[in-house]
Amino acid sequence: MESVHMLMSESHDQHQAAGLRTITEPKPVQVLAVTSGKGGVGKTNVSVNLAVSLCMQGRSVMLMDADLGLANIDVMLGLKPAYNLSHVIKGERSLDEVIVEGQQGLKIIPAASGVKLMADLDPMEHVGLIRAFSELSCDLDVLIVDTAAGIADSVVSFTRAAQEVIVVVCDEPASITDAYALIKVLNMDHGVQRFHILSNMTHTAQEGHNLFSKLTRVTDQYLDATLSFMGSVPYDDYLRKAIKRQKPVVESYPRSRAAMAFKNLAVKADKWPRPEAATGSLEFFVERLIRSSTRQTESIT
Repeated sequence: MESVHMLMSESHDQHQAAGLRTITEPKPVQVLAVTSGKGGVGKTNVSVNLAVSLCMQGRSVMLMDADLGLANIDVMLGLKPAYNLSHVIKGERSLDEVIVEGQQGLKIIPAASGVKLMADLDPMEHVGLIRAFSELSCDLDVLIVDTAAGIADSVVSFTRAAQEVIVVVCDEPASITDAYALIKVLNMDHGVQRFHILSNMTHTAQEGHNLFSKLTRVTDQYLDATLSFMGSVPYDDYLRKAIKRQKPVVESYPRSRAAMAFKNLAVKADKWPRPEAATGSLEFFVERLIRSSTRQTESIT
């Protein structure tokens, strides 16, 4: 582990020195992690439509497919990327080279099935990934990280590294139970204290609030965590039609109930506090991610 920290320190010192030679520092990038306790709750659909909605508001947005074992953002958007994050980790391509452009100018970092988890990367791959992010040529306002579902190590790493964590739930007993389990692990074992709860596929506005209340009744009693109700996305046949067309509903059916909900959620997310400049570049996001992963590895060993 000492070699990891030495390489990270060396990389960070190099970037600090490079920063002294530049006229302007990298502007802060808001990092949002979208996650869920279980699969099948529409998490990736939320990530895609939230990202495109922020693009529609004039924000420069990157969407990272962080389900490193099962890529699906490119499938959902009908894209066929030639390269993905695994090529960056192997040093075969730069991050700029694997990025593909989606609707409304959305920048996408595709993943691929079978990619090693972050905790399995060797020291040189760690440093290479930091440099890949810090050398991005595109100017970003927001990075949205679509994690895998559940409480795997990669999910913990990505959510700990983000500034805001969005937990997607739906009206199923397993969804509520697993969402609580995820929040409990992140809060009690990893110190994450703030969560935004998004109710998906609701049939009424009240249903969304009820789902939030079910969660807070338990978390308020047992956890030192702050939950806020981000809002609801209604069940909408137009959403299913958009998925079949491999298009975001906010673009395919902009006047649908689901599309309007996503646009409202984007307005709300855009008002969240921005990070400090000193920790706001993508380089520091990946450093936090790697530190999270190495801590988990050390606790296991």
